[in-house]
Amino acid sequence: MLIGEYKHTIDEKNRMSFPIKFRKEMGKTVIVTPGLDKCLFIFTTKEWSHISSKLAESSMLSADNRSFNRYLLGGATEVSVDPQGRILIPDFLKDRAGLGGKVAIVGVHTRVELWDEKSWDIYKKGVEAKADELAEKLGNVGVL
Repeated sequence: MLIGEYKHTIDEKNRMSFPIKFRKEMGKTVIVTPGLDKCLFIFTTKEWSHISSKLAESSMLSADNRSFNRYLLGGATEVSVDPQGRILIPDFLKDRAGLGGKVAIVGVHTRVELWDEKSWDIYKKGVEAKADELAEKLGNVGVL
């Protein structure tokens, strides 16, 4: 399970050291794709295969399905973890997520999210401020 929060930097060549815990769980090749809430998603190739198969099953007659498939699948790229444990973040994805030099790498069960550090801190404070309210909503649907 992918959990935890790490802070790293993206170097001048757009490489980022991938946390060793995630490297062990995710393998030598990962999929980086646009995420939601202005972050990037990073998936194992196995999880990506599962997600892309589910998306392929959605009706192409629905404009929303077509748009989301284009967003997620069209922006995805396969990335190798180099021998030093770094991954390369392509410019177009780095720009799309507004990533600067400092980033937050967050494990979210079956994916890793890559955030600009300042954006992550703001987002996290907002969620923490309403955590009780969110927990109550989730409790009402049987999550907790």
